[in-house]
Amino acid sequence: MPPSSTELVLQIPGLAAEPGLVHGFSTLAMGSMRLPAPGADPLTPARLAFAAALGLDGARLSVASGLHGAAVARVDQPSGAVRGHDAVVTDRPGLPLLATFADCYPVLLFDPVRRALALVHAGWRGTAAGIAGRTVEALGREYGCRPSDVVAGVGPGICGGCYEVGWEVAERFDPTCVRPSPAGRHLLDLAAANRAQLEAAGVPSDHVHAHGACTRESDVLPSHRRAPDGNRFACIAAIR
Repeated sequence: MPPSSTELVLQIPGLAAEPGLVHGFSTLAMGSMRLPAPGADPLTPARLAFAAALGLDGARLSVASGLHGAAVARVDQPSGAVRGHDAVVTDRPGLPLLATFADCYPVLLFDPVRRALALVHAGWRGTAAGIAGRTVEALGREYGCRPSDVVAGVGPGICGGCYEVGWEVAERFDPTCVRPSPAGRHLLDLAAANRAQLEAAGVPSDHVHAHGACTRESDVLPSHRRAPDGNRFACIAAIR
């Protein structure tokens, strides 16, 4: 269901029911979550306000860099900017993870048994490199998580009916995630590609929940394809 224009923070209902997890996606009503300049303090006023809206201490944020890669970093203490990594994992309660997006997908992974958490920035490059599956593996390696215990969420992102790409991108994905576009190019379903990676890594299909909003079609979320103005929304997640 499309988000209401009055909502400040969006959630995935299937993850909101998890008592050990706090998560949310900011909307344009909370302002842009972009970094104002390279090397600037990652704890911007907008990000701090967003953390506070979730009842979290923004001073403890660890921020994934969003380089469109597939590297995963373990976070054991407040780190500010986690440079060079598009996914971050932790098992520390009250240590919020943050990443920003404009059409790419937030992917959340939570193990309520081992009480471990991951936040993934999944653009087409990271998805093509298998970042969602790599992060499931990292949870197992770092904390002994079993994929069958993991609950996952795929947040808002550009949908498979709006994300038009060239063949040089489309050919890197399973054909089930690609279809022809009316303009003679290709439509790529990044959400489906990430869901397939999670399931291939052993996460049960009924443990994968999706928000469903398309950033390009939404009036409450920024989209680079709709308006390349540099605005970003953020996902924050933390263990209670």
